[in-house]
Amino acid sequence: MSELKLFAGRSNSTLAEKIAKYVSKPLGKCEIRNFSDGEIWVKYSENIRGSDVFIIQSTNPPSENLMELLIMVDAAKRASARRVTAVIPYFGYARQDRKDQPRVSITAKLVANLLTEAGTDRVITMDLHAPQIQGFFDIPVDHLYSSAVYTKFFAKKKIPSLTVVSPDVGGIKMARAFAKRLDADLVLIDKRRPKPNEAEVMNIIGNVKNRNILIVDDLIDTAGTFCGAVEALRKAGAKEIYGACTHPLLSGNAPERISTSCVSKVYVTDTIALNSKCSRSEKIEVLTVADVFGEAITRGFKNQSISSLFDIDKG
Repeated sequence: MSELKLFAGRSNSTLAEKIAKYVSKPLGKCEIRNFSDGEIWVKYSENIRGSDVFIIQSTNPPSENLMELLIMVDAAKRASARRVTAVIPYFGYARQDRKDQPRVSITAKLVANLLTEAGTDRVITMDLHAPQIQGFFDIPVDHLYSSAVYTKFFAKKKIPSLTVVSPDVGGIKMARAFAKRLDADLVLIDKRRPKPNEAEVMNIIGNVKNRNILIVDDLIDTAGTFCGAVEALRKAGAKEIYGACTHPLLSGNAPERISTSCVSKVYVTDTIALNSKCSRSEKIEVLTVADVFGEAITRGFKNQSISSLFDIDKG
């Protein structure tokens, strides 16, 4: 049987270390550096011929994180690795998943093609912006769910009179899964987006008066949608409001927006490494998904079922 070897890019070394600890394998030795002009150079410092190689790298901005992953995959294939699995905690460029207006790119499909052409044999990722992105790949994709961590966490908190809220129509399936597992009510916010990164809350579908709220979403970017939802829910009579998102992009002044909003706490996972401004915020708390990825890697290496890790909501 081939040997399992773990390697990490530079986008999220802390999560990679935690995953390696769970798998009980040290991260492999790999040199990654930039030339003076910024060009990325990669060299594996140990023999990986015939090995089952797992490369851990999120592809959040800057775009060189994606380029670094592609180069690492290419280098591994050229070093005769038996199988190369890209472990992508956050799959970037996923929001451009359809041609919603003329003359635009479908970047989610483009990135899928790039990964495949680079030599990736399998992808492990978490909470894709749209689950159907799995169909953009011509290689196997293992789609993991942060709900495996979140539902256990919130079940222990035992928040009374809990209502789960989806901030838009696209997140309704994720919110329904949370509501089902937490035995909570479900509410939808209908919003109109005048242009990218701007959202206007239009209507709250369901009752939130005197209820404790949990807003769930796959990512928070500028926090405009999220904080708009918080404000609308508060005006509608909600009591304590919490947030749970998988991928904390938190770009621009998102940390300040969250800090000055009336949300009690926003829970995020470590699929993306938080910058110092975000990590200092008292309203932002990080839960790790290292064990979920570690178990998926272990099962993938042993050719065992990964879907059995999750109670997948087929509704």
